[in-house]
Amino acid sequence: MTDSDLDLVYTTLCKTLTNEGETQAPLYLARLAMLCLTELDNPQRALSLIDAARLPVSTAVPA
Repeated sequence: MTDSDLDLVYTTLCKTLTNEGETQAPLYLARLAMLCLTELDNPQRALSLIDAARLPVSTAVPA
């Protein structure tokens, strides 16, 4: 994805979370995460991303 693509996706996600509301946002994010992980079709990559999500934002996501 280009920087522009990432900006669009991030902005859309932020707006959607706002629309979902504070109480529904965690459920929405959990469902989104599961949908994204199923698209990977790679359990090891999914586990790597789960680990990477616990790192500070400034840390690069492993390839």
